[in-house]
Amino acid sequence: MTAPLFFVDPGQLGAGEVVLGGAEGRHAAKVRRLRVGEEVDLADGTGALAHCVVAAVTGESLTLQVRELTEAPPAEPSFTVVQALPKGDRGELAVEVLTEVGVDEIVPWSAARCVTQWTGARGERSAQRWAAHAREAAKQARRPRIPTVAPLASTAEVTRRLSDAALALVLHEGASDPLATVMLPSAGEIVLVVGPEGGIDDRELTAFAAAGAHASRLGPEVLRTSTAGVAALSALLARTTRWA
Repeated sequence: MTAPLFFVDPGQLGAGEVVLGGAEGRHAAKVRRLRVGEEVDLADGTGALAHCVVAAVTGESLTLQVRELTEAPPAEPSFTVVQALPKGDRGELAVEVLTEVGVDEIVPWSAARCVTQWTGARGERSAQRWAAHAREAAKQARRPRIPTVAPLASTAEVTRRLSDAALALVLHEGASDPLATVMLPSAGEIVLVVGPEGGIDDRELTAFAAAGAHASRLGPEVLRTSTAGVAALSALLARTTRWA
């Protein structure tokens, strides 16, 4: 079993000893009940990773002896999922599973047919929940890099992201080309658009196609928006060296 992973602030990792306190230290000491001599990994969320051993447990904090410092480079190709806002808590589910599989960035999208809308204080709370779920899922998956959760994007902003991508894909049940046959670049950004439960509006599809995006389908089944992204991302990652 791999060592548990905990996050610290960027710049906190270094040679010698590191004190893990706060919520992470409390979780390590009180929930995981880690003891002296056990192995622990620390990451700063941006790629820095320290392999450590517990030197002391004091109340709700751990003193860790750093054994090795490494750096996880950005993955190639990178994967960005543009996720239309689902209803209820299914957005948090999508963020969790996308993070666990290996997404690099998640862009919440206010599509024309989205029932859920992020406005005012509610929108700020929703964005914070998505970011928190990405962090916790990265810890669960032992990922030293936490995926970025971008600000809420409009269709125009998504269109610009698609035009700049090395490969832009739009999941659509009516597409003729299966996702399994799409040629993938070995580097650069691959952007995948996942529409809302009501489907992607025709005007949105037209704008995305004009930006160079390719419409693709997963298979004969129609998945929910909260699960379509992780299914498609898994299918794509399995064809890259990232899962070799």
